[in-house]
Amino acid sequence: MSDFDLDLRAVEEHIDDELDLEGSLVLGVLDGETSADEWLEAISKGNVLILSVEGNVNELAAGFARDVKESGGELVHFRGFLLVLPPGVDVNTERL
Repeated sequence: MSDFDLDLRAVEEHIDDELDLEGSLVLGVLDGETSADEWLEAISKGNVLILSVEGNVNELAAGFARDVKESGGELVHFRGFLLVLPPGVDVNTERL
């Protein structure tokens, strides 16, 4: 086996410098009970929303979907859930 010199501390510091992620994963239910403004506020803080959809996703997300898209965010409907991502967070769907 050959000598392999890898400075893991330097790598961790570099990753920490490059990844400036803020926010959290927010689990919720998209059923019309929560206002569009509340969802938009959560996204504006850098949170990723994972919402269980109870009803028609197009109708329920109509109040905030356009604003999310126009700000550079992303919406993905997958298996009864709506993922709402702030700008700079992407979803890789290659394995679907």
